[in-house]
Amino acid sequence: MEWKLTDNRPIWMQLSEQLTRRIVAGQYPPGAKLPAVRELAADAGVNPNTMQRALAQLENDGLAVSNRTAGRMVTEDAAVIEAVRRELARKITKEFLSAIADLGYTREDVLALLKEEEEHG
Repeated sequence: MEWKLTDNRPIWMQLSEQLTRRIVAGQYPPGAKLPAVRELAADAGVNPNTMQRALAQLENDGLAVSNRTAGRMVTEDAAVIEAVRRELARKITKEFLSAIADLGYTREDVLALLKEEEEHG
């Protein structure tokens, strides 16, 4: 998996967001065991403590559960995953609509553009 990290925000936060996206997209399905902290940290090229903080955020968000003997697992609560997925989609939609409005497009224009893209893309 490729990690995209920038210097403009805390790394742990970016890691948590990327793991969240992977969970809601199904790369880590409900009930799946998450890789170990050290494995994820090595893969991302970050300190294990930084990855630990990102994973702790997933637990706080209800997307992961910790089991001392089995490690961390993705929650089996599909409603939690869907709620986070929907919230992410809403955020992306709001950002898109704001950016497109800055270009002078109306919502009707946006719908026409989306339809056009669907037909030709």
